Amino acid sequence: MSTPNNGDRQADAPNAGQNGYPAGKPASRGLHGLAVAALGVVFGDIGTSPLYALRECFSGHHCLPVTQDNILGILSLIVWSFILIISIKYMVFLLRADLKGEGGILALTLLVAKDREGLTSRARGLMLLGILGAALMSGDAAITPAISVLSAVEGLNRATPLFRPYVVPLSLAILAVLFLFQRRGTAKIGFVFGPVMLVWFATMAVLGLLAAVREPVVFLALNPWWAIRLFVDNGWLGFLVLSSVFLVMTGAEAMYADLGHFGRTPIRRAWFLVACPSLLLNYFGQGAVLLASPDGNAENLFFQLAPARLTYPLVILATFATVIASQAVITGAFSLARQAVQLGLWPRVSIVHTSASHIGQVYVPVVNMALFVTTIGLVIGFRESGNLAAAYGIAVSSAMLLTIMLFLGIVRDYWKGRSSLLIAPVMLLLLLIHIAFFLSNVAKVLSGGWVALLLAFAVYLLMSTWRKGRTILRKTVAAQALDIPIFVGDIARSKPTRVPGTAVFLSGNWKGIPRALLHNLKHNRVLHEQTVILAVGTEEVPSVPESERFEVVNHGEGIYGILVKYGFSENPNLPAVLCRIREESLNLDPARTTFFLGKETLVFREQSRMTLWRRKLFSFLSHNASNPALFFRLPPNRVVELGLQIEL
Repeated sequence: MSTPNNGDRQADAPNAGQNGYPAGKPASRGLHGLAVAALGVVFGDIGTSPLYALRECFSGHHCLPVTQDNILGILSLIVWSFILIISIKYMVFLLRADLKGEGGILALTLLVAKDREGLTSRARGLMLLGILGAALMSGDAAITPAISVLSAVEGLNRATPLFRPYVVPLSLAILAVLFLFQRRGTAKIGFVFGPVMLVWFATMAVLGLLAAVREPVVFLALNPWWAIRLFVDNGWLGFLVLSSVFLVMTGAEAMYADLGHFGRTPIRRAWFLVACPSLLLNYFGQGAVLLASPDGNAENLFFQLAPARLTYPLVILATFATVIASQAVITGAFSLARQAVQLGLWPRVSIVHTSASHIGQVYVPVVNMALFVTTIGLVIGFRESGNLAAAYGIAVSSAMLLTIMLFLGIVRDYWKGRSSLLIAPVMLLLLLIHIAFFLSNVAKVLSGGWVALLLAFAVYLLMSTWRKGRTILRKTVAAQALDIPIFVGDIARSKPTRVPGTAVFLSGNWKGIPRALLHNLKHNRVLHEQTVILAVGTEEVPSVPESERFEVVNHGEGIYGILVKYGFSENPNLPAVLCRIREESLNLDPARTTFFLGKETLVFREQSRMTLWRRKLFSFLSHNASNPALFFRLPPNRVVELGLQIEL
């Protein structure tokens, strides 16, 4: 089965409208309004990279001597990285690969794997790649706030060295306030994201242009020969400096991950009309400052673009920009956590909806606390943005390499015939570039990159353990389940006592009798007049149309089976769905319904497909998972929990 072309998917997408942006957005905002909004959410991270990226090429780990040839070479690498990686890979290719209008590495993984259901081992391998990519993005979510805020506050050092002892405490205070206000939701601060970032990009463009026109030689960097010459002249050091050049692209994955929020057209307009020219002009300006500097001083290079009297206003603006960039990454982490829970890659966690009108605005307390603790630890441990830069690139370069590898699996579905032959060399070039960036960042592992890898490994270990444990449990429960026809026949013969009302038994399998139902019948010796076996399934699409939300089967003798379906970007609300079900002779009034949940106690058996330490880890995750009654929004006073033992 071939993957449908992108135009078909976009037309069918429930959250996609005309012109390639979400249909749910008010029409009056239009493409330009969405493009401005995208500047804050989509380009916040990459928009603050000028604070530290070029500086690291000449003053960080594996830095180059400050010469005209090296400056032009680095600028040329930046220009062509923007052209090849951002403009071609993301804007031309990846933004076409959407799953019902949704982007991101998990959506791409599902898109690649959905036509390979027969190739079980390959599909599993693809899913593991997606999990690894999501884990790497989690590490990025912790490092971005730390390096962005630190680099902005360090600008105060240019005004006076007296501020140096207060950079870390001030950064910690800003981060503490940022994470503290997450529980209030992003709606209010999100309203000013775009305009503030528009001012930020305009400021960068003006400062960069004013400096560049004084040293117009920097525009020679548009010639790719200078990038090639940098490698020829510097050899191995020229290759290693790629890890610092890569910092100019941090945040590029957000352009794809936020596809479902804005659509491809606003993202492309924001990049080509505002973000890209502003960033390039600023980097050219920084290069001009270096050329004009007699001592080649690269410290606080961004802030050297402005007159000294404007340092304080620029630091304030930069701080706002970095807070916005951090906010966008944190919000993305919340969305990623919700998707992981829905796809069965993470234990149930408490998800708080911070907006009554926008389903995407959520707050995940446990993720917020984990990011806060990790970010604070990174600031205290590394103390300078330059030290953190070494830890930054490895996670993002690995995630971007995984993205291009996954995309290669479906590229033929979008360009067929002669077009695919023309695109093949481009894709091969992009793959080689990503491998080069990845290998250059590997050299920084001992200098700080190990932190990002450690964070990613921890998240990957948790996600893979949870997924494997739930798979084993699902098979175990399915093997022990009693067939519904046999149970219904037994009920017809034995005639147990029936009590008024409706009992809903939550189960992972709506076509078998759950153990909780059997335990209730065995110990209480009664059966409700209406007994419902309810299962919740997550489809591999962002959202499920309301017309396909549920299936109902009447098995007779008052026994019903119901399957409620959600997409991986939706949030379950079972009472709301049950109120909509109006099957003949089935009355589901949540106020007169009792919900029975099986509270599982894991018992370890001698022979298992999981090692003992992973079983204990899975048991810990299960024990600390959010209460299913809260997760599915069940009324607390209508829930009964029954203890069950399950072997693992």
